[in-house]
Amino acid sequence: MKTVADLVAQGVAGRTVLVRSDLNVPLDGGVITDDGRVRAAAPTIRALAEAGARVVVTAHLGRPKGAPDPAFSLAPVATRLGELLDTEVTLAGDVVGESAQAVVTNMADGQVALLENVRFDPRETSKVDAERVALAEDFATLVGQHGAFVSDGFGVVHRKQASVYDVATLLPAFAGDLVLSEVDVLRTLTGDPARPYVVVLGGSKVSDKLAVIEALLPKVDKLLVGGGMCFTFAAAQGGQVGGSLLEKDMIGTCERLLAEAGDKLVLPTDVVAADDLKAPTVTDVLPVGEIPADRMGLDIGPESVRRFAGELASAKTVFWNGPMGVFEVPDFAAGTKGVAQAIIDSDAFSVVGGGDSAAAVRTLGLAEDGFSHISTGGGASLEYLEGKDLPGVTVLSTGGNTP
Repeated sequence: MKTVADLVAQGVAGRTVLVRSDLNVPLDGGVITDDGRVRAAAPTIRALAEAGARVVVTAHLGRPKGAPDPAFSLAPVATRLGELLDTEVTLAGDVVGESAQAVVTNMADGQVALLENVRFDPRETSKVDAERVALAEDFATLVGQHGAFVSDGFGVVHRKQASVYDVATLLPAFAGDLVLSEVDVLRTLTGDPARPYVVVLGGSKVSDKLAVIEALLPKVDKLLVGGGMCFTFAAAQGGQVGGSLLEKDMIGTCERLLAEAGDKLVLPTDVVAADDLKAPTVTDVLPVGEIPADRMGLDIGPESVRRFAGELASAKTVFWNGPMGVFEVPDFAAGTKGVAQAIIDSDAFSVVGGGDSAAAVRTLGLAEDGFSHISTGGGASLEYLEGKDLPGVTVLSTGGNTP
């Protein structure tokens, strides 16, 4: 893959460079609650601007329905990005329309502009190739004859979308530093990782993680399972899980996985259970398979944390994706925090697989530098580990539109 360093070496002063970043941050009343993705995107943008490029950033936020929606505007992101870059970041009022054209036309060397949410244009996520290509052509026209494209949004490289894939077939295409670092880390995990290699998986549903479980089981030394999906495994072992999250149609699959995995698969032995998630009046610790009908399991228990920590203590490589419980609620955060701290305390090369896990690190006040790498792309990370093709990486690896 050609890199940002290669692009800068060519000379970018006076050129317009389109950068696809992942700025899909959580908002609460228009306020960014976790700016991790903005901070991760800033270095590549800064490097290009300092080299004299006119940097035009495109990104999405949330899932608008192919039309402008003020609730999904990138305005708060433009403000935060400007603070991190210590410069004004102009926000265009549209994706590739009159406002975007005016903003780009009036840019000077070293300036940064942000286009409005790319998913306001229905062509971005269209399943029709010609529609996506039409938007990519508009991007190419926007940056002009000497323009270039930098892919730096790792969280979207598993999507065959106009601003991720198609534009790379039309413009000289380069991998941003963030994408390069993410791919390098994941290659370490899929190559010959130092052993013991321990994977920690959480999250709500077995069905969401089935493909990665099946892909990783032959490769890991231990697979620790927490989160809501542990209850389907408990049911597969004949346990009573009360009102806990349960995928009845996955019980048979869990039975098969348990039989195939042997002692590789490590499940919680106890859970923190309550009568209600939002307003619990009764909270206690119960064996994972002995939850009464009027309770639900909402976090792994202290014995499970100690057991998981014991497995992690000797690990040399760790990959973690998915919280151990409903960490956003203080009563059910101890499991996630305890397991995360055990990863920090280990001597392992440790990778946090993006998504809710990365959010948990920051929400729970854990030291980010305690992990070797915190990914910005949960879905992309999992698909890479599953062995799936990542279109936004493949198009760069095969040359894209080679300059």
